[in-house]
Parts: sequence; C-alpha cells; structure tokens
Amino acid sequence: MTTTKTNGEVVDTQTATNVPSWKPRYATPPPVKRPYKVDEALDDLPGVSYALELFLASHMVESEEYCHTSDKPKERLYFATGYGLIQCVKGLMSYADVDLLAGIGHTKHGNHIASQHRKKASFFGLVASTLGVSGVNFVKSMTPVERHAELVYAESLFEKALLGIVYSGDWLAFIKEALNMRTTISVYRQLGAFLDDADAAWAEAHSSPSDSASSLDTTTSSSNAMQDPTIDVHFRSGVYLGVGMCNIILSLMPGKLATLVELFGYKGDRKLGLELLMKAGGWVEGQHEPLISTAEEGVRRSICDMCLLIFHLVLSSFTFDGVDISVAQKVLDWNLKRYPNGVFFLFGAGRLALVRSQPRRAITYYTQAMRSQTQYRNLHHVSYWEIAIAGLALWELGPEGAKALEKEATWSKSIYSYGMAVCLLEIANGHGHRGGEEAAKLMGRVPGLRQKIAGKSIPLEKFVARKARKFASQGGRLILPALEVAYLFQAIAHAPRSVITAKMLPEVRAVLKGTYKPKGAAKYEGGTGEYWDDLCLARFLEGVCLRYIAYPDPDAVLDPDEVVGMAKGEAEEGSEAAFRAVLEHGPKIELDHHLVYHAHYELGRLLACQGKTEEARVDFELVISGKYLEVGPSGRKGKYSMENALHMRTHAAVEALHQKRL
Repeated sequence: MTTTKTNGEVVDTQTATNVPSWKPRYATPPPVKRPYKVDEALDDLPGVSYALELFLASHMVESEEYCHTSDKPKERLYFATGYGLIQCVKGLMSYADVDLLAGIGHTKHGNHIASQHRKKASFFGLVASTLGVSGVNFVKSMTPVERHAELVYAESLFEKALLGIVYSGDWLAFIKEALNMRTTISVYRQLGAFLDDADAAWAEAHSSPSDSASSLDTTTSSSNAMQDPTIDVHFRSGVYLGVGMCNIILSLMPGKLATLVELFGYKGDRKLGLELLMKAGGWVEGQHEPLISTAEEGVRRSICDMCLLIFHLVLSSFTFDGVDISVAQKVLDWNLKRYPNGVFFLFGAGRLALVRSQPRRAITYYTQAMRSQTQYRNLHHVSYWEIAIAGLALWELGPEGAKALEKEATWSKSIYSYGMAVCLLEIANGHGHRGGEEAAKLMGRVPGLRQKIAGKSIPLEKFVARKARKFASQGGRLILPALEVAYLFQAIAHAPRSVITAKMLPEVRAVLKGTYKPKGAAKYEGGTGEYWDDLCLARFLEGVCLRYIAYPDPDAVLDPDEVVGMAKGEAEEGSEAAFRAVLEHGPKIELDHHLVYHAHYELGRLLACQGKTEEARVDFELVISGKYLEVGPSGRKGKYSMENALHMRTHAAVEALHQKRL
C-alpha cells in the first residue's frame, strides 16, 4: 500500500524491505513555494528531483516546461540552473549555433544566479583560498544554502565552459573557457576537502576502539554511520559527482598535457574518481543491487550513474585501466527498472551489447530508444549512428542510417557524408548496384563540410577529407574504405568472429589476391606509391581481422555454437605476419603514413595477448616516442592522421599491460 505526501513524494507504508530500491519517488509534481526566498532555496530540491525523473524517463518537454513554469523569472537557485542544464544538453545534442548560443546564455544566467547565492569572501579570504590555506574553513563558515550555491556555481561554470569550447572559433575563446574549467576544478577540490574533513571529524567523535575496524568497511550500509549527518545527501551527491568526474577527466589526459596540468597542482586519480561515483549510488563490489534507494538518494545520483556508464562503455574506447563491464551491467539493470523507457539508459544497454560483441542485440536496444521518445529528434541521431556501427560489425552496410544522419544531423556532416559514400561504394562494387555516382557526389562534398573547434580542425574530419581527396585523385577508387571505417569505430573489434571470417576477411584477401576489381578503376602500375598504400592498408586490415579471430575482445560474450572456421594458432601467425609486412613496406607508403604507427600499436596488442609483455612494450613505446617510424633516419614526414587519438590509446595500453585487457 502506498500513500502520497503533499509534496508529491510516494511513500510505501509497508516495511522498507518490501519496497523496491528503484521505485519512482514522485507521483505528482511537488508544490513550489512562493514567493521565493534565498534562505529557502533548498526547498526546491524535490521539484528539481521530479524534473530530473521526468527527463530521464524520456519526458523531456514536460521536464523543460515544469522547470520553466516553476521559475519564470529564473531567480531560483536550482530551477534556474536545472533549466540551464536542459538547454546545455539540447545544445550539445544539436551542435547547431543557435542551440549552442542559447545554452551558453542560459548556463551563464544560471551561473549568475548561483553567484548571487554564494557566500561573499573578503579580499584576504580570497587570497588565502587561492593559496589553499583556508578553503575548508571558508566552506565551514557557509550556510547549507551557500554551500549548495558553491556547488551549483561550479556545475554551471563547467556547463558554460563546455559549450563555449564546442562553440569557440579561436584559441583565445578556448583559453578563456579552459581557465573556467580550472576554476571549476578548484571549487570542487575545496568542497571535496570540506566533506572529507567533516566526515573524518564525525567519525573520530562517534567511534570507539571496538568499532573502529568496522567503521572502515565501505562495503556495507553501516559505513554511512561514519558520515556527518548534518550534510545533506543532495550536497554529497553533487560533491561526489564533481570531484569524481574531475579525477577521471584529468586521468584521461595524454602524457604531455597531463604533465602541464600537474604543474598547476592538478593530478587525476582514476580509482578515486570511480569510487566516488559509485558511492553516490551505493554501488559496492559483490552486490548487484545498490545500498541507496530512490528514497535516500541525492538529486545527482542518476547523473553519477550515467557518468559511470559513459566511462565503462564509451570512454573505454580510448582507455583500459579501471574499465569494468560488470559494473555497467548492474548500473544499467537497476536504472532500466526505474526508467524502462529512459532513452539514455537504452543507449547504454545498446552500447553494452555492442561492447559484448552482440551487435544484433545492440540494434534492438537502439531501435527501442528511438521508439521511447519523439520529442528530441536529435536523440534519434545517436541511435542512427550506433546502429550504423553495429551494422558494420555485422557487415550489413545499408546506408539508411547514414542517409538520415547526412540529411538531418549537424554534429559532423563530413563524417556522415563519407560514411554514406563508402557504404554505397561497397554495395556498388560488391553487388553491381548503382551507387558509384551518388558516392562520388558525396565524396566531393566531404572536404567542404568540415567544422572547427577552438579554431582547430577535428582530426577525424581531416582524415575523411584526405580520403575523399584521394578518392578523387585516383579516379573514383578507394581500397576497402568501409572496412577501414569499421576499424576506426571499433566495429571489427565488436564483430562476431563468424562475421569476420565469413564476410570481412574474404574482402581483404580478394584485394590481396588481385581479384577485387572496382568498376572503373585503373590497373595498378607496379611499384607506385598508390600500390604500396593499398597493399599496406589491406595487410593492416588483414592483421586486425585475424587478431580478433585469435583473441576476441576481453568483454565479448562468445556464442558457443559459433562456427569460426580458423584455428587460433593460424590466426595468430597470420596476424603477426600481416602487421610486420606493413612495417616492412612502410617506407614505400606515399600518403597513408598512419598505417605504420597503427601497425606498431596493433602488433603490440597482439604480443600482449600472447603474454609477450616486454616485446609489446617496445612497440607501444615506439608509437609514443615521437620518432618517424615510416621512413629512414634522415627522412621526415611530419604529423600523421589520428596521431593524438593513437597516442592516447597507446599510453592507456602501456598502463594496462598488467591487466591482460588488450
């Protein structure tokens, strides 16, 4: 039996053990106090919690309208910034200038409202705080509203900076927003230090020698007894979110940038970051259900859960250390009970299926995500993109999803156009369908559709533009362009082995045997740079395919009835031989120099899988050494395609050599 409080909160009158931990908290919108008083700002937390539940349940427009009507003057601490967060999400989803500018305006206003609620520091207090002398004491002197305002100030500043970096057209604007990011990190560190100090003081005052050991046990709910109860769960979840994400983001920075950031006193602790995000939801090792229910959670708990999913399922494309798919599974299972039609968690379920090399199942989830809501059309584009990658993993190259993206989406028209073009080329060359002319038109448009962030080109867009120009210079021909795209977006890594052996590998070997003759393609002139570029690309993709036959991704769920058709030893030997062939012929490459560096990286991963750790380390260190590997000692070719992304992955591989996750 349930009853409903006047604030709209659902309360179960049965014993707590009978109430599912994921049970929705609100049945109706909580009332909003009027007129607004600054010292009563935290009374709006139930309303913001309700708005977040609406948003995550795929009722985005209703959530936006509720926030707007609850605070039309945009003067309330939490409603003003909550509305700004929604506009920030809309801007990032569309990538359109009008939406980005609207998001910047609303987050800037939310930041201003937070500033009005913050505690004013004296000049000497500001100097001391900057030096890290009295930050904790300053936070101690705040009222609960002022502490929340400090938290909200950091959040809104982060959102504004993020939008500004995406929108910025030059380095000056980028540097300005980067400095705002630095301010955000400083505020979060100060609030985190305050929380640690308060909890330590409480634990010391309320523990005895007999229970001191148990007080350190963070795997049971009793550990919460050592937390200062005067600090509310909403503030806690916000500090866990901010400090946790700052640590994770800093830990992901590549070597040179990380060294620079450390000069300013910032160093990321990935393990701590993940622990704090887990703590917000009460997630502990060995338990599938969280210790914190919806009735006990802080308002930012769901966002912490989403950040965990992003790290384990999306950022795992660039890193290995700390990735745990089992954590993503239990976080998803619980949130899908809470939000069965929640588009963001359905995205997560699709991504989890893809990471587990179950692309067919992934497509089912992404299709369900599109059906779950029609209010934000831009969210459909995420599904189209992921379905396209899953299609590559199945080697089913229908261009429908790419066509929808090319027509509607605004994130990267050049990448969408190139993706659609290579699918059409594959279909035309493989099955004789008409598609060559349309593909050529799309290729011609790719270079002119590139965008810039902070005055800099996007690396992947530069890559596809180079490929499009190469297509034109070679008279409308590219070797294995769809499979190359499949590698870049890790579709080969997440493909079932039966698909690799039956569909992908034959394409490569047809090229290597000279039996693959694209219509209209001129014959090779033996020994030209064009020949060596194509040969090295084909051998590289052969090596990648064979590597995943021999050593599937460690998170893949293998079908016991799957017919692979190749022994592991044969695949291992073939993969290593293919990569070493790329390294042998690398000096003859004319344009695609990145293949040599990627071959060292993939060879290192193969050697690591074979247990040859030190040999693998040699190849990884060659990639990140800065040496010019594709030419002799006197040669110099300059930067190569996707260099920064490869360095990031290689640094992550070196750090994870001991984990056997490569």
